[in-house]
Amino acid sequence: MSPSTALALLPLFLTAPATPVITPTVVTQSFEEPADADDPAIWVNPRNASRSVVLGTLKEGGLAAFDLNGRTIAVHPAPPPPAPGAKPGRFNNVDVLGDLAFVSDRGRDRVRVFQVDERGVRDVTNPAAKPVFSETEEEVDDQHTAYGLAAGKVDGKDVVVTSRRNETTIALLQIVKGARYDTKKVSTLDLPSTFTLPDGKQWTVCGEPGEGPQVEGMVIDERTNTLYAAQEDVGIWRIPLRANGFGKPQLVDKVRTWGAPQRYNPETEECEADGPNPGFGGRWLEADAEGLTIADDVLLASSQGDSRFVAYRKADMKPLRDFRVKDVEHSDGADIVLGELNLLVVHDGERPDGTGFAFIRF
Repeated sequence: MSPSTALALLPLFLTAPATPVITPTVVTQSFEEPADADDPAIWVNPRNASRSVVLGTLKEGGLAAFDLNGRTIAVHPAPPPPAPGAKPGRFNNVDVLGDLAFVSDRGRDRVRVFQVDERGVRDVTNPAAKPVFSETEEEVDDQHTAYGLAAGKVDGKDVVVTSRRNETTIALLQIVKGARYDTKKVSTLDLPSTFTLPDGKQWTVCGEPGEGPQVEGMVIDERTNTLYAAQEDVGIWRIPLRANGFGKPQLVDKVRTWGAPQRYNPETEECEADGPNPGFGGRWLEADAEGLTIADDVLLASSQGDSRFVAYRKADMKPLRDFRVKDVEHSDGADIVLGELNLLVVHDGERPDGTGFAFIRF
């Protein structure tokens, strides 16, 4: 860890023997159905950092913008269904690149593009944008659609990576700039759903019939041209990234239940243990592995199953520290910015009155 990062993140890496609990500086309002908070991103105002904006997806509730005190500035609605019986827009994940925010619209299988300023966001998506994964609008309504998302600059090009809901597929998109913005899919990568265990047996990730182990949390490390992707029931992948394709993925940490026998129970619609855990998984992540964000040479990951966050040294993925955020449960997404802001924002997935986001200034 570099000295600057160590100093900036000191409150998160206390040396107490127990997992430290960090108290949020502020929390946003709670959102109730059909709005459902999910994933944050931080836009740093280049003219006045104190007037920066935090964005947060609200699924069918759209995209919210907050000031640094957690107050809601504006909410941009998700699109209505294009026809009777069709799925409406559902904003799942968001990431910021420059003054643009990119949002995965899970409901309509699109990547939406928004211009960001201190007043909120303005939709600048090409109205003719096509689905990312689906061949037809009927297939869109099956909802194997754009899900997780990360944006970044790779080899001098602005790119977005998005995952496919209930599949192992991730797609690399290049940004097509114009009066309105669009994306062009240039490559896809299918991560595995079956693995060879240390004892030589084959293990297939449990899931509902017809559904694979999906990826949601992702982040692009622009300094090393690397994608980190959290496959929820598997662990964290490190994937070399080029402007036109993916390199060979490496599984750099596993969830604790990796390799454990499970079976799908159609009555509960859940996967349940089907034998003792052989202990082939990791020590730090309780499935689902979720939101990822980078602070200098540290990778932060949400261990959603037990409401912790884990900090890794990126170079060798050595776990440095885990921590909790007070009253934050089952966090999906996170974003962090160092420097003048020194701000960490995390999704809060379970409140008595809904969901929201918590801000930690350090």
